[in-house]
Amino acid sequence: MTTKKVTIVGAGNTGATMAQILGATGIADVVLLDIVEGLPQGKALDIAQSQPWTGSSSKILGTNNWSDSADSDVIVVTSGVARKPGMTREDLLGTNAGIVRSVVSEATNQSPNAILVVFANPMDAMCHVALDTCNWDPARVIGQGGMLDTARYRTFISMETGASVRDVSAWVLGGHTEATMVPLVSNATVGGVPLTSLLPQKQIQALVERTKGGGAEIVGLLKTGSAFVAPAVATIEMVKSILYNENRLLPACALLDGQFGGIKDAYVGVPLSLGSDGIASIYDMPVSNDELDAIQAAGEAVKELVSVTPQ
Repeated sequence: MTTKKVTIVGAGNTGATMAQILGATGIADVVLLDIVEGLPQGKALDIAQSQPWTGSSSKILGTNNWSDSADSDVIVVTSGVARKPGMTREDLLGTNAGIVRSVVSEATNQSPNAILVVFANPMDAMCHVALDTCNWDPARVIGQGGMLDTARYRTFISMETGASVRDVSAWVLGGHTEATMVPLVSNATVGGVPLTSLLPQKQIQALVERTKGGGAEIVGLLKTGSAFVAPAVATIEMVKSILYNENRLLPACALLDGQFGGIKDAYVGVPLSLGSDGIASIYDMPVSNDELDAIQAAGEAVKELVSVTPQ
C-alpha cells in the first residue's frame, strides 16, 4: 500500500498543530513547509520526537524547499498573516491574497493531482484566489471555514444546555466572516431534541452571536495571536475524510453552481461530501427562509470581496 502524503504550508501555531495531529494518527507522511529557515525543521523534529509515545511511524519532514512537497495527496494552505486584536478577516485581504497566489502556484506545480484545502483568511475570498491560480476542477479546491465555525457553535450549545457536545447536531453555513456566517437554528438539535425546545429564543440568539464572534473572542483573550487548536483539529478531520475516502458529510466551503436558491460562482459554506477526489456532492439542506436569505447574502458578499481583491 502506497503511503499517503500531506503537505502543510505554514509552520505557525496552526500548521504545526495540524502536523502534530496528523503525524500522531500515522495515516500519512507529513511535510511541514515554511519560508522561515529553521522554523519548520525545528517543529518537525519536535513532533517526530513525540512519536515513540504516540506509536506512529509517519515521517515528519520540515523544509523550506517546495520540491520536498512533490506528489502530495493533500495540500493544506495555512500561510498568511494572522489576525491581531481589532482586525477583521477582511482586513487581511490584500496581504494574504498575494501569499496564497504564490503558495498555490508552487504547491500545485509540485503536486498536480492533489486536493487543496484552503485555511488562509479571509477564507471565502482566498478560495477564489486559489482556484483562479491553479485553474483546477473546483471540486479539488475546498475551504475549511464551516468546520471551525460549526465546532464553535456546537461547543457553545453544549455549554448552555449542559449536554455532551457529542449529542449536539448543528451547522454553520454561509461565509466565514462575522458578518456572513449563518449558524442554523431551524435544524439544530441536542440528542434529537430541537434546540428551540430546550432554550428560550433570547438565549439561542446569544449563542448565535457568540458563534459569529468566536474567532474575535479568542483573539481578544490571547492579545497576540489567534485560535489554532480547534482550527487544526477541524482541518485534519477534512484531510482524514479525503485520505480515507470516507465521503463524510461536513460543513465546508465550496464553489456553488445554483444550490441554495441559485447561488452561482461563489465559495460558500455548505454541507458537502468529501472523499478522495475532493467534493463528491453538495447538499441543499432544508433551512428557514431567513437562513436561506442570509446564505444567499453571504454568496453576494464574497463576490463583492473577490471583486476588490488586489490582482
